[in-house]
Amino acid sequence: MDRSLGREKLLARLAGFFGVLALLLASIGLYGVIAYSVAPRRNEIGIRMALGARPDSVLRMVLGKSLVVAALGLAVGIPAALACGRLLSSLLYGVEAYDPLTIGGAAAVMLAVALAASFLPARRAALLDPCAALREE
Repeated sequence: MDRSLGREKLLARLAGFFGVLALLLASIGLYGVIAYSVAPRRNEIGIRMALGARPDSVLRMVLGKSLVVAALGLAVGIPAALACGRLLSSLLYGVEAYDPLTIGGAAAVMLAVALAASFLPARRAALLDPCAALREE
């Protein structure tokens, strides 16, 4: 019995490995996009902070932008996953192709990864010294 399921187990392990790898690449990519979008705005953030913006509002501003990017990705990804579900339904075992719990869990994991990946650039922007940022220009 164990030998007869060997191929399926190997495919399941490979799918899990590539799923984790895709999640890691998505988090690295989102970190890069958010860090790149914050870097040219150092002067603007410095002006905001010099005029009285609190670090938590800067943190919320950057995290909000990353959540918009993640929400757009989910708005495209969920319908694509539902469209591909019918094609892959023969490969799924124990999970329905249109399982709302699985799709919701995957969306929640992606939102958590988006928040974790964008926290470092947001924190860096929130701790920005306004005088140093204004001096750069």
